[in-house]
Amino acid sequence: MELHSVILGEGRPFLILHGFLGMSDNWKTLGKQFAKDGFQVHLIDQRNHGKSPHSDEFSYELMAQDVKDYCDSHNLKDIILLGHSMGGKTAMLTACDNEGLVEKLIVVDIAPKYYAPHHQKILEGLTALDEAKLTSRGEAEDFLKEYISETGVRLFLLKNLYWKTKEQLALKLNLDSLKVNIENVGVALPEDKSFEGDTIFIKGENSDYITAEDHAAIKRQFPRAEIAEIKDAGHWVHAENMKVFYDRVLRFV
Repeated sequence: MELHSVILGEGRPFLILHGFLGMSDNWKTLGKQFAKDGFQVHLIDQRNHGKSPHSDEFSYELMAQDVKDYCDSHNLKDIILLGHSMGGKTAMLTACDNEGLVEKLIVVDIAPKYYAPHHQKILEGLTALDEAKLTSRGEAEDFLKEYISETGVRLFLLKNLYWKTKEQLALKLNLDSLKVNIENVGVALPEDKSFEGDTIFIKGENSDYITAEDHAAIKRQFPRAEIAEIKDAGHWVHAENMKVFYDRVLRFV
């Protein structure tokens, strides 16, 4: 599968993978900053998201293979690989399965463990939105308020809208496949997988995605991992405290 990407700058290859229901555009501001600092930044849309191809199949094994294929087709070696949430799980497996490909691994606010499905209300709202045949972004936001109270989450999700015709908005992501495969989003990294390279797990202070109890499992599968916490940030660490997050990543790479 040929993934869609936006490539910024020149230098060491730095690939960034968004989270569930996100897209490469979520990382554009930070991507431009990293590009200015001497990296060739690849903002990637994972399968069934953004402008990448749609597929009935959706799993971390497939998404990690997608990243490997992307690196092969762009002749990328010794990459820096950053993934947030779902993208962090893809990044972990990519690093574990492709010895020598990943030089540095950055995992943002996700642990290798299993997470129970918890996006049902969001998927319900997006399904209703998709079926409502809305004709303006303002109308779409008002519509989503019935399902999602947090303004930031609504705005994040509404980035998925595009003009299918001059009169009608539609969603870029493959909602049907994501709903059918929702159980696959929370699966744990297989316990026999490990990565010996330089790794950092970055968590938001106000997020419960990585807890103190997860540290031992992280160290077991990623023996060289450091775990850093960003103050005044939740699960969307990179958006909620961008400057501190950026400085921390830059120090690591």
